[in-house]
Amino acid sequence: MRYSIEGVEGLPEIGVGVDLAALIVSAIDEPLADGDILVVTSKIVSKAEGRIVQAHDREQAITDETVRVVATRQTGESTTRIVENRLGIIGAAAGVDASNAPEGTVLLLPVDPDASARALATGIRSLTGALVGVLLSDTLGRPWREGQTDIAIGAAGVHVFDDLRGQADASGKPLAVTMPCVADELAGAAELVKGKSDGVPVAVVRGLGRLVGDLDLPGARSIVRPSDRDMFRQGAEEAYHEGYRAGFDEAQAEGPLRPE
Repeated sequence: MRYSIEGVEGLPEIGVGVDLAALIVSAIDEPLADGDILVVTSKIVSKAEGRIVQAHDREQAITDETVRVVATRQTGESTTRIVENRLGIIGAAAGVDASNAPEGTVLLLPVDPDASARALATGIRSLTGALVGVLLSDTLGRPWREGQTDIAIGAAGVHVFDDLRGQADASGKPLAVTMPCVADELAGAAELVKGKSDGVPVAVVRGLGRLVGDLDLPGARSIVRPSDRDMFRQGAEEAYHEGYRAGFDEAQAEGPLRPE
């Protein structure tokens, strides 16, 4: 198997309300074909959708985008907040980011990245006649590992998982839980050609047409693990304090200790 990833250069600074599909199509040198997948940095979608706030409102924006605080850590005068945002994504600062944002502003994630990906895929398919898929990517840290990588936060027309459960491995053993998240793998691979400071927010993946399908395929929201299967819903300090409070409340309910 072989596939290729090519960065799309020459896109202008994205303004609010621009036709992002038309801009991307006009910037691609080689015509798109059936089975191509476009990996689009979510920041340019946020800019086109007007998801911009002033930098001095960043902390309030993080609070507004947060549905649950997972962990906090004080470093000097600043506080790092790891939170679950309204999209179900767990990461630092709820995805509110100043990088590649206009001076004095910060960018919020798209309101509905899967819907944004569908709109973009619909527009590109209409303009080119090619059956393409679209992934929206964003950068995220990982627990237990240093550094960051890009993940898929929006998807349209792409199978986000390559479900191998029920098949056999090379030794003939059944695969019980093997389900690679190909959407995240493609987002991370595409970041290698997009970069963070090169002004290349879009990449085209060719050669993986087997992953492209109808626009009603499950989106990237289906990647988020349900809470009842999340074994690490709290940071260590938060779990400790909650356990302490629960133990204290239980002891208070049982009344004062009596001597033997």
